[in-house]
Amino acid sequence: MDLGWSTEGTPTNSTRRAVLFALRRDGPLSPDKLSHLVGISRTAVLQQLHALTSAGLVQRSAVKHGVGRPRHLYELTPDAQAAFPSNYRGLAASVVRALDGMGGTDLLDEVFRVRRTQLARQIQARFAEKGVQGAPLEERARELARFQDEQGYLCDCRLESRSAADSPEHANGSADLAPATAVELGVDGVIRMRERNCAIYEVATMTPAACRAEVQLFREVLGARVVRETHIASGDRSCTYRIEERPARA
Repeated sequence: MDLGWSTEGTPTNSTRRAVLFALRRDGPLSPDKLSHLVGISRTAVLQQLHALTSAGLVQRSAVKHGVGRPRHLYELTPDAQAAFPSNYRGLAASVVRALDGMGGTDLLDEVFRVRRTQLARQIQARFAEKGVQGAPLEERARELARFQDEQGYLCDCRLESRSAADSPEHANGSADLAPATAVELGVDGVIRMRERNCAIYEVATMTPAACRAEVQLFREVLGARVVRETHIASGDRSCTYRIEERPARA
C-alpha cells in the first residue's frame, strides 16, 4: 500500500495530511467527527486511519460511554511528529549564534570538540562492530564513507592511482566516483572521499569550527593524513578529502 510519504517523512496525500492535522488540532477523535472535520465520508476516513495505523502514526483506543459498544477514538502516536513542520535548522543556527554571543570562537571550538569526541566514539564502535578496526586504511575509509552517507552527506570514496588523483577533473569534483560500498584499487594510490551534500550547511556557513572539527574527526578515527581539497561552504560542489597513510616514523 502506498502510504503517500515524501522522502522526508511528510505525507504527500492531501486527504491523509488533513486527517493528521485534524488529529493534531482536535484529537482524540472518532471516525464520525473526523469525517465532519475533513469533509469526506466515514468509509474514506476509516481507510486513511487504517493506513496511518499500519504506519505507526495513529493508535486506536476504546472508550465506554454508557450501555452498548465502546466508542473508538483515534489519536496520534509520538512517531507522527515527523509528519508535521519543524524548524531544526533554525534552532541549530540560533544556538550557534547564542554560543558565539556567550563565549565567542573559543566556546564554539569547545562545543564542536565535544561533538567530535562523541562522533568518534560512534564511528570507532561501528568499526569494531563491522570488524574493520584493524583493517587496511581503504576499508576503514569505506566504512567511514558509509557512516557519513547515512548522516545525509551523500558520501562516497575510492582508492585512485596517484596520477588520476592529481588530475584536474578530480580536483573540481566532476569525476564519476564509485559508491561507498565499492572502493576501486589503484597502483600506489590515494583515497579520495567526497561528500556531495553538506548536512549541516547553515551551521557550516556560520562558523568554520564545524568544518575544522570534521577534518579533525576523520584524521582521528582513520589514524591517517587527511587533507580537504574542496569545500561546499566555500562554494565548491562537494567536500573532497584526500586520505593517505601517515609517513612512517624514522
